[in-house]
Order: sequence, then structure tokens, then C-alpha cells
Amino acid sequence: MRLLLSVLLFAGLCLSKPAVVGWTKLQSPIQNLSNYQESGLKHLWDMFVKEFSHIPTMQSFQNFASNVARMWEHLKQPSSFIMGINKFSAMSVSEYNKYLGYRYNTSKMSGIIPRHSYRKLARYAPLPESVDWRWKGRVTKVKDQGQCGSCWAFSAIGAIEGQYQRAENKLVSFSEQQLIDCSFNFGNMGCNGGLMDYAFTYVKEAGGVEREEDYPYVSGVTHEANEACAFQSSKAVAKVTGLIDIASGSEEVLMEALAFNGPISVAINAAPTSFMMYHEGIYDDPACKGDSSSLNHGVLLVGYGKENGIPYWIIKNSWGSRWGENGYVRIKRGNNLCGVATAASFPLV
Repeated sequence: MRLLLSVLLFAGLCLSKPAVVGWTKLQSPIQNLSNYQESGLKHLWDMFVKEFSHIPTMQSFQNFASNVARMWEHLKQPSSFIMGINKFSAMSVSEYNKYLGYRYNTSKMSGIIPRHSYRKLARYAPLPESVDWRWKGRVTKVKDQGQCGSCWAFSAIGAIEGQYQRAENKLVSFSEQQLIDCSFNFGNMGCNGGLMDYAFTYVKEAGGVEREEDYPYVSGVTHEANEACAFQSSKAVAKVTGLIDIASGSEEVLMEALAFNGPISVAINAAPTSFMMYHEGIYDDPACKGDSSSLNHGVLLVGYGKENGIPYWIIKNSWGSRWGENGYVRIKRGNNLCGVATAASFPLV
């Protein structure tokens, strides 16, 4: 049974007569919300420390208390999403920001070739009402970047995996570590950030990317790139011939590109605490700006749909399967929330 901490659990702990709820998410509606109780917070903190093998400090407890208070306030308001307790719950803003490694740089973008633009609606066929590439075998399992700002590498590899499956009808997990270790000369900075387009260009020039099993990921533990690139061209499997940049800001064009081409690398704004603590539902925090200067996290767009009249995007994150909806987040579609359509691209494989 999947263990997780949810803000719903906190609500259960704060009832005047606490029920035994364990670690599983409560399925029943929250009723009779009581006032914030210190005893409930301490109990929740003890459970968090045990569940996430956290080494407690006074500062981390203060961070935890602050984040729980934000979730408590959010729970009281009508919303299409729920915030929950996860591995980030005891982190400060600066600690959390280390996981956000997308580095948008307009001055360097023009030097990436060959590239093409996906700007016009082709409409070769009617646009599907919903798309989910997970069900069509183009998405590998959720991965965990760990304590390394390598989200850009996971986003790029996810797009390469999808395009390779499209071309070869085989789903293969490829190496993020290769991109982290070997693409410094193309503008990326290992665990200190990078760009998906730089990664695609590197793979093209290098002659391909290895399987994950041949070049496994270690930077999530070491928190840095390896001292030397260990890429072996003889083990290269997927080869990139170019990349497609999708018209910035157009969600309609992005929907079409996704529906007819497969998973797409996108950059988003993941800075809001509400995103850090996202648990489930359709994320719709209006504070999540979508301009290019707000982009800080590389992810993989794998689908879109609608629930209870609310349109949404389906996004694969790289924070492990215990964050969000088994590692995924649904973001409200329609007004470029969090910048989903601001900087999107995919490789040609």
C-alpha cells in the first residue's frame, strides 16, 4: 500500500477526538474542521521524520510548521487541488530551489541548430478531446532526480524516450547521467541547471545517448556531475537529428503538437509553495506566473484532458512517485498557467 502524508491526515489529527487514520490518505470528505492544534502538529512532525528518514533540526521543524500552516489555510478554501506533505515539507525556499534547474537564456538560444518551429495548426485530423501517452507506451516510469538541479536532463530524456518509441516501437529508458556529465560545452551546467534544447543538441553532436542501465544515474546522491564524461559511442542507441520548438504561448498549438507527435519537453514555474506541496487534483494557483523569466523547472508534457468541466495538462515530474499524483501533476489548461506553453520543444529521432 502506498504510504503518504496528506493534509487530510493533518485535518484528522486536529479533530477534537482524533481518529486512528494511519498513513493512508483519507477518502471521506473533511467535516467539522477544528482550530489549529500544536499537539496535532507535533504528532504529524514525528510521523514525517519517521516516514521520510528525516534528520530533525529546529530550522527544519520551523519550515515544516510554516508549510503545514499554508496547507491548512489552503484546505479551508474551495480549490480544485489538494496540497499534501511530502519530502519537501521541511525545506526552506533556498533548499527547495536546488531542485529547480531550468535556466532560460535568450542570448544563447540562437546558436542551437538545426531547429525548426512548430507554429501553425496543421489539423491533419480532428484534435482528440483527450490525450494520454502513458497509455500508449511512450512514457517510462517516474524517475527521481534527487538533490541535483538536473530536471532539464530528465525532461529531455523523457522526450527522447517518447520519440524513440515512436520511431522504433520500443520503449527504452535512456541515460540522464550522460547529459549531466557530458553537455557542459553545449551550455548546460550539470546539477546547477541547463536547457532541454542544449541537451538535444548535445545528443545530436555526440552521436546518440546510452541506455540508463549502461550509464546509470548517480548525481541525485552525489549532488554533482561526475568528474569526467564516460559516454561510449559504441553503446549509443537513440540518435537525435534536430529539434522542434513550439510557438511560445499558444496552448492550442501545443495541444496539436502533443497529440500528433508524442511527449514534449516543457519548462514551467515550479516556485510557488503550493506547487512544491501539490498532492492531487487540477493545480490552478493564479500566483503561478507563466512568463519566460518565471520558468525554472524542466518537465515532460504527456497529455491533456478535462475533469468536471476543467481542462488540464498532464505532466510527468522527476521528483519520484511519492510526489503529486504518483509523480505527475495536472495543471489547469487555458491561460498558460505556470508557463506550460512558453518554452516547449521536442527532438527529432
